[in-house]
Amino acid sequence: MTEILILYYSRWGATAEMANLIARGVEEGGAIAKIRRVPEVSPVCEATEDAIPASGPPYATLDDLRNCDGLALGSPTHFGNMAAPLKYFLDNTSALWFSGALSGKPAGVFTSTSSMHGGQEATLITMLLPLLHHGMILVGIPSTETALLETTSGGTPYGPSRHTGKDKTVSDEERQLCRAFGIRLARTAAALKQAGVR
Repeated sequence: MTEILILYYSRWGATAEMANLIARGVEEGGAIAKIRRVPEVSPVCEATEDAIPASGPPYATLDDLRNCDGLALGSPTHFGNMAAPLKYFLDNTSALWFSGALSGKPAGVFTSTSSMHGGQEATLITMLLPLLHHGMILVGIPSTETALLETTSGGTPYGPSRHTGKDKTVSDEERQLCRAFGIRLARTAAALKQAGVR
């Protein structure tokens, strides 16, 4: 069975909600969705987070990345870039880069912002760069997804995005794009696995 790792950082829950929507699409696409997150980065020199989170999905390990067939990577937008905790986690994946463990696996990205022009696309593009260095095959959202053409909040060709706005609800188009992205990622991973690309 194909397994898609949905790895994210979320402080207030908006990105976590997207991860769950993408997971539904992954399962609809015929794959297993494995949801993991990264812990906060400590501002001091000693670790302050417990090894097991008090609630929510477990923290990700390098083995989660090594063993997945595809990856959906998510972060809120922080000044047009991914959040520091996710960047810190990715900065510690050198062993996977040296071994080529992620090369040839499909991957895509997703983000959420509190303001309409908060840097959704810039964040998604910067999140794609480490995936390219790992040799991953990038999966986005094509214009054949009609919700991409109809959205007035989040949604980009680079991956799902969400504008949390004042009411914090996910729009119908944002919901559809998360689902479509999950399906596309699952089917791409299955096709590559079946073709023996990995």
